[in-house]
Amino acid sequence: MKNTKLFVLIIFLSSTLFIGCSNNNLFKNNNNISQATGWKISTKDGGFKNKKSYKGQVTGPGLIFVEGGTYTKGNVQDNIMHDWNNTPTQQYVRSFFIDETEVTNLMYVEYLHWMNKVFAKDFPEIYKAALPDTLVWRNPLGFNEDMVNNYLRHPAFENHPVVGVSWKQAVNFAKWRTDRVNEQILVSNGYVRPGAISPDSLQNGYSFNTKAYFLDPSNAYGGKMNEIADSKQISIDESGNRTFNYASRESGILLPEYRLPTETEWEYAALALSEISEENMYRGKKKFPWDGEYTRSGKRKNQGDQLANFKIGRGDYGGIAGWSETGSGITSAVRAYPPNDFGLYGMAGNVAEWVADVYRPIIDEEMNDFNYYRGNIYYRPSIDENGKVQTFSNENADFNNLPGSLKNEIENEDSIDRTNYSKGDNRDFNDGDRNSVRDFKLDGDYSEMYNSPNSDNPFQETTTLINNEARVYKGGSWLDRAYYLDPAQRRHYPETMTSNFIGFRCAMSYLGESRVSKNSRKRK
Repeated sequence: MKNTKLFVLIIFLSSTLFIGCSNNNLFKNNNNISQATGWKISTKDGGFKNKKSYKGQVTGPGLIFVEGGTYTKGNVQDNIMHDWNNTPTQQYVRSFFIDETEVTNLMYVEYLHWMNKVFAKDFPEIYKAALPDTLVWRNPLGFNEDMVNNYLRHPAFENHPVVGVSWKQAVNFAKWRTDRVNEQILVSNGYVRPGAISPDSLQNGYSFNTKAYFLDPSNAYGGKMNEIADSKQISIDESGNRTFNYASRESGILLPEYRLPTETEWEYAALALSEISEENMYRGKKKFPWDGEYTRSGKRKNQGDQLANFKIGRGDYGGIAGWSETGSGITSAVRAYPPNDFGLYGMAGNVAEWVADVYRPIIDEEMNDFNYYRGNIYYRPSIDENGKVQTFSNENADFNNLPGSLKNEIENEDSIDRTNYSKGDNRDFNDGDRNSVRDFKLDGDYSEMYNSPNSDNPFQETTTLINNEARVYKGGSWLDRAYYLDPAQRRHYPETMTSNFIGFRCAMSYLGESRVSKNSRKRK
C-alpha cells in the first residue's frame, strides 16, 4: 500500500514538473512573444511591432566607422606658441562614423544644384545663402583670380575640399545631406515611389525633414506624402479604406543625422591611436596622424615624401620644380596623401576643418570626461494649441530652416528639478555664465567673461574675440606650418566668417554598443 502511494506521488510530481516546464517554454526563446507581457508581437493582425531582423546600423554614404575608446585628449607635445588651450585630459569617446575625406567641391556643387532646382525660383535668398564665398582667394598683393573664378566649379578641382564655407553653412549642408540620404533609403525600401522626389518635382519649395517625418509622416512634403507613397506600403482594410505604412524610428531603417564632429571625436579620429596600440594599452604618444616624429615618410617605397599638404617654409609651399610635392601650392585632391590608420584622409594638412564646439581657451580636468562637447542647446518641437507639431511653411522658411523642417524652442521648462542640467542653452556652462564670473550678482547686470563683438551690437566695448559664436577648427592647412599638423592644436573663428583654408567633414553617431573585432582578444 505504501509503495502504491509512493508511486502515485512520484507520478504526480513528475506531471507537475512537466506541466511547469511546458508553461515556462511557452514564453522562452520565442521572438514573437513579449518577455514583458507574454502577448504576441509583430503579428499581421496588428498589435505591437518589433524590428526583429535589425542587424545593426548601416554605414551611410561616404562614412567610415571609428571604434570608440579611451585616449588622452590635448597637447602632449611642446607648446611653443604658449597657447595652453588644450591641456591633456583622459577622455572616453563612443563609437561613431566620420567622413573618409573632407567634403569636396563636387559634393558641395551637388548640394547647390539641388538648392537651385528646389528653391532658386521661389526662394532665391535660400539658394544664395548656400553659396560659398569664392572671394576668399583674393589677396591685395597676390594674383589668384583664376581661383576665384574656377576653384568651386571647374572639374580640375572637383575632388579638392570645398572652402569659403562658414560654420553655419557647413551645419546646413549636413542637415540637407541627412534628409537626402534618408529620402533615398525611403525609396530603396519601397516607402516612396521611385522618381517622385527628384528635384524637378519639388519646385514648390517642399522639402523632406527626417525629424518632422518621425513625428508626423503623413505631413511630409507639405502634406503630399501619401500622394507619392509606393503601392508596396499601401494596404486596403476590410472597409475598403487605404492605410499607409511609414518608416518609424522603431524600424531602424532611417539613419541618424549627419553633423559636424565634436572636437573630441575629430581629435580621436585624427590620432588613430590603434596604430600604436599593443594589447589594452598605447605604446607611447603620437605627434601626427601617422606614427613617427617627422613629416616625411620613412617607408622604402615612398621614402622622403611628405605625408601631408602644408607650408614647408617661408615662400615654400611645395618644393622646387621636378621635386614638388603632390598637389602642393594650394589645396590638393582629398586622397592625394596616405590615410591614417582608421582609413581617414586629410586629417593633417590640406585644409583645416570646422568642428561642432564653441571655443573656450581652457579645457581642464574639471570638465566632463565622457564624450566632452561644449555647445549643447537642448530644443524641443513647438506644439500648437491643438497639439500639432509645427513646421516651417513656405511663408516663414529661411536658409537655416527649410520648408518642412521642425520649429523648435529652447527646452528650459523641462530642466526644472533636474540634477544633470538646469537650462536649455549650455554653451557657456561654468565658463562665461553668471555662475563663473568674478563679480557675481544675483540681480542686475553683470560683467560677462566673454564679450566679443556680435551682429546685434558690433560697436560695444569688448575685451575679447571669444563668445558663444566662436567655433573651433582643427588641423593644419596648406597655409600652415607643420606645427599645426598636430591633431591637438585648436584655433577659433567666428561661425559666420569664411576663409580659403578651412573646410569640413561630417560625422554621424553610432547607435548601439561599440563594435569590436570579431576575433576574440585573449588576455595574456
